[in-house]
Amino acid sequence: MTHPVDIHVGKRIRHRRWMVGMTQQGLAERVGIKFQQIQKYETGMNRVSASRLWDIAETLDVPVSFFFEGLDRKEDEAPDANGVPADPMAEREALELVRSYYAIPENQRRRLFDLARVLSDQPQASG
Repeated sequence: MTHPVDIHVGKRIRHRRWMVGMTQQGLAERVGIKFQQIQKYETGMNRVSASRLWDIAETLDVPVSFFFEGLDRKEDEAPDANGVPADPMAEREALELVRSYYAIPENQRRRLFDLARVLSDQPQASG
């Protein structure tokens, strides 16, 4: 039986791997294992040893603690009143959107941000 912590750590590995645009194969090669093992880690099917998690953290350029962030929060929290999931960054679509957003030149990115805010009727943050 899979442990909820193993599932959470696996999701965080997948999340970070997507954020940096790395494939399972690429991560596996960098840490010296087969990509099938990365698949098993990401689903929580296999536990990640401390030394392997250290290697993965170094490869993905995050502290080991990154993989445990959000453990105190319920994974099945309902979306908020606007329909935003409790952890929107757990969705591949959101990760791809963020990656694409930061690939846009800064001046155009700011204009896109302003447009998105207007279209969503969200109040403008002060600052």
